[in-house]
Amino acid sequence: HVPISHPFVERLIGSIRRELLNQALFWTASDLENKLQNYQRYYNEYRYHSSRDGATPVESCGNTIGDIKQYRWERHCRGLFQLPAAA
Repeated sequence: HVPISHPFVERLIGSIRRELLNQALFWTASDLENKLQNYQRYYNEYRYHSSRDGATPVESCGNTIGDIKQYRWERHCRGLFQLPAAA
């Protein structure tokens, strides 16, 4: 018998495992907490969500439009993810 949690929680746990924990090593509990906090910031402020029509949760509060020709690569989660950002 396997306990089944709320489906949204299960999806979040799967995302964290696939995108972060399967690719990053952690050595102590505080190291894991730091990496999870970085991932939380990346997930909420920079990562695009298909359920929000390609917007991040922060962008949903107020959209800004930038020049597509002026960008740089911004690293997140100690270089695990890289996204274009307005320069």
